[in-house]
Amino acid sequence: MQSFRVVVVNEVGLHARPAAIFVQSAAKYKSEIKIRNLTNGKDFVDAKSILGVMMLGVSKDHQVEVEICGEDENAAAEKLKQIIDSDFEGLL
Repeated sequence: MQSFRVVVVNEVGLHARPAAIFVQSAAKYKSEIKIRNLTNGKDFVDAKSILGVMMLGVSKDHQVEVEICGEDENAAAEKLKQIIDSDFEGLL
């Protein structure tokens, strides 16, 4: 299992387009991927579910934790962390 914590620096957090990009990226991997909002205490949701991710209420400067378990967990962790860390550079 891979996990990482990251602060979301995007101006709108993980809402609308950034959430869609994150979910679409997560869906490319076979691994089970979960995400939770540590800042407001929301529990893990399926990172491949747009409704689940939107319900987390992730705003700018919120810290999230992502857990990944499966055959391609290393690649998934690397890519998803890069997307958030880069503020969705070139994807929005």
